[in-house]
Amino acid sequence: MMTVEEAIVGRRSVRAYEKKAVPRETIEKILRIASRAPSGTNIQPWHVYVLQGARKDALTAELLELSAAGKTDKREYNYYPEEWREPYLSRRRACGFGLYKTLGIGRNDKVRMQEQHAQNWKFFGAPVALFFSIDGYLEKGSWLDLGMFVQSVMIAARGEGLATCPQAAFAYQPATVKRIVGIPDAQTLVCGMSLGFEDKGDVVNSFVTVREPIERFVTWLD
Repeated sequence: MMTVEEAIVGRRSVRAYEKKAVPRETIEKILRIASRAPSGTNIQPWHVYVLQGARKDALTAELLELSAAGKTDKREYNYYPEEWREPYLSRRRACGFGLYKTLGIGRNDKVRMQEQHAQNWKFFGAPVALFFSIDGYLEKGSWLDLGMFVQSVMIAARGEGLATCPQAAFAYQPATVKRIVGIPDAQTLVCGMSLGFEDKGDVVNSFVTVREPIERFVTWLD
């Protein structure tokens, strides 16, 4: 059995998957485990939509078409700040450039950067797509609850030998995703997620992000 430490430390955003199918029973088990995530007064403010097969393929085709035309939907919320400041700007750049370096994409190669970003719409080849939404009237505390649930999904997936990649990219195409997936207008699409078996032979999965030492973000008080 995998330890909690192994599950958390070993979790990465995997961007290439095997074509091997994931049994529905395994997906159900992961979501059942994740449902034990905490939430304020136990309101459990999450909705999950699981896509496979033809519906997933239809969504991919439409999003690729929109991406090629440079079209995006009106965002329902801002995932990132309007103005980037340090230290977050440097961390963001290190992540992006580190990924591109792993793939041999130059910093000025906009075409290949766009092609790599478009892999989001293909779920990086994963057989399962998950979408997470929340009722639009709920406040920030419930968004925190949803975040803990999403993390629990990823850790539970690790326990089943599966990999994931949480994807904020879908928050930039909410109308299209909600229409094809069937998410009600009263819900806010928060993010998507790829789920499947990691393709360990693909170079993209050799990229591992760096974490700050705890001395950078912990304050000890006596």
